[in-house]
Amino acid sequence: MPVFRRARLRQRVRQTDPRAIPDAMWDELFDAMAHTRDRAAILLYVSSGSRAGELLGVTPGDIDWPGQHIYVVTKGTDDREPVPASPQALVVLAAYLDQAGLPAAHEPVFRTLRGADKPLSYWAMRRVLQRANEKLKTNWTLHDLRHTAANRMANDPNLTLAQVRVIMRHTDLATTGRYLNARVEDLFDALQQHYNQPRVERSFAPGYDPAEVEAVFGG
Repeated sequence: MPVFRRARLRQRVRQTDPRAIPDAMWDELFDAMAHTRDRAAILLYVSSGSRAGELLGVTPGDIDWPGQHIYVVTKGTDDREPVPASPQALVVLAAYLDQAGLPAAHEPVFRTLRGADKPLSYWAMRRVLQRANEKLKTNWTLHDLRHTAANRMANDPNLTLAQVRVIMRHTDLATTGRYLNARVEDLFDALQQHYNQPRVERSFAPGYDPAEVEAVFGG
């Protein structure tokens, strides 16, 4: 089988940053959700970092209410793994289940709203987001919700990159590192403190011959 490689003089295409939803636009998207079910779903997406299909497979037994996490089956595996869920997401999820009723233990909690009762499919959830996009004149995707979760976590000073990698279930740390997006405008206060701090003066313990210090370290 032939091996395909990039031509020697062909420029490497720059890998674009993952697309995350800014906070202000996130508020607009949340407000555009027409049902408690949909608000619960997108809150769980951005607090857990779950992939679209993973979250839609969550059953009543996959929700750990006291532990504030849910269990998902990782894409491409049979591994059932815990992922975090924000308190707000769980409150809205509980409100949705109060309205819709709790399905059987082995059935997904996210259900259709009209017609025969059945699990909410990926394409139906995608259509929910499309309707919001049409209203807001945006083009967010379900995977952008996962990017948003990773972006928020990676740039939270209380979380290490290694911890975020575990939560997002990335295979390597380099993938998680793509979500670090410190910008100069975000660092203004830190830079001002850096510029205004007094210059550190070099000093040496008493007893050293100044001539020897100058010879070793320079004047």
